[in-house]
Amino acid sequence: MTIASRIVRRIRDEPGVHWVAKQDGVSLEIWKAFDQNVVSHSAAHHLMAIDELMRRLGYARVSDVARTLNITRGSVSVSLQPLKDAGLVVQDENRHLRLSPQGQSLVDAIRTKRLVMTRLLSEFFGVDAIHAELDACKMEHLLSNATAQRLVSFLRFIDAHGPEIEQFRRDWAVHDANCTHQPESCASCDAVCLADTVAAAPPSSESET
Repeated sequence: MTIASRIVRRIRDEPGVHWVAKQDGVSLEIWKAFDQNVVSHSAAHHLMAIDELMRRLGYARVSDVARTLNITRGSVSVSLQPLKDAGLVVQDENRHLRLSPQGQSLVDAIRTKRLVMTRLLSEFFGVDAIHAELDACKMEHLLSNATAQRLVSFLRFIDAHGPEIEQFRRDWAVHDANCTHQPESCASCDAVCLADTVAAAPPSSESET
């Protein structure tokens, strides 16, 4: 059994995970959790824009958020309403915006997750700076706090073991170059070569074209 198969079996057997009819052995309803996230990608950037403006100017208005995000004031007003309803954003009698303590805590966590993901992708995994920043931005609001805590722990471990990590990177580079692309003899692949599958995929964003 490959590492991937063991992980899938472990997830499948965890209590509280509801599986549906299988397709390629991995069909489940976990994907629906994406729509149950506390904030969307757009909402996260509205919250972070307010935080940035408060730090830089000491105040934030709808027009300021619109300029920061390069969108219309109408779009900002529509996007802010559910954030106000959720108690993440407060607007005073002068129509100035600020984050509630809950909103500030959420923004701080999102910013930390982006920083950790950017560093791991670029410094440890060797992803170029642009793609590391883009991918971290995509994931920052989706990562669970539990996952983020483990990533922070991993980053601390890396920072505390510089020489060993550098040797690991060199060994990894040699190992990566020696991929045989033969899944039947690979401990990580099943029926197909995972590396070939990713390499053959169409671009996932305009930055990859």
